[in-house]
Amino acid sequence: MGRGKIEIKRIENATNRQVTYSKRRTGIMKKARELTVLCDAQVAIIMFSSTGKYHEFCSPSTDIKGIFDRYQQAIGTSLWIEQYENMQRTLSHLKDINRNLRTEIRQRMGEDLDGLEFDELRGLEQNVDAALKEVRHRKYHVITTQTETYKKKVKHSYEAYNTLQQELGLREEPAFGFVDNTGGGWDGGAGAGAAADMFAFRVVPSQPNLHGMAYGGNHDLRLG
Repeated sequence: MGRGKIEIKRIENATNRQVTYSKRRTGIMKKARELTVLCDAQVAIIMFSSTGKYHEFCSPSTDIKGIFDRYQQAIGTSLWIEQYENMQRTLSHLKDINRNLRTEIRQRMGEDLDGLEFDELRGLEQNVDAALKEVRHRKYHVITTQTETYKKKVKHSYEAYNTLQQELGLREEPAFGFVDNTGGGWDGGAGAGAAADMFAFRVVPSQPNLHGMAYGGNHDLRLG
């Protein structure tokens, strides 16, 4: 039995529609390739699926642009003339916008004011005043934000300084011994009796006179 005739209409099921598209696309590409080889024809095919996926085929002896150029020559029209005209209109519109913006900038800087009427000058003055208010508002906001940031930095630095002072205040200072060596020096045989003259003291910041003091005569400084 042969295959039944398929009714040509849109396939409603999306999955079946995509499968059919894939199979028939492959068949068309194969036929185009065979036509190119067997008949030495220049063939170009461009396809877009319902999901927007792009596929193309072009004979190896040419390219898509070459096919389009030959098509335009054959039918005596240009495929790009309308697009070119739209681009020209868009360019002209953008030039007008740019010219108007440059004129407005010059007028806001106090230039090209001779051609303005009274109402135009008053409107320009109002616009400049409004812009000036916005600039000042932004300036004060930036100043306030920076001031608050600097205050926080100073506060954190002060807290770190106080914490460091407390840590240093709790730290033990080294102890030293002072000996009145009346026995004739350390090599003079003071012996055990010299140890009785040794006592400990601590040098603290509140007693700066003890820092770097010189001991003359027979007084020596020794670690306790």
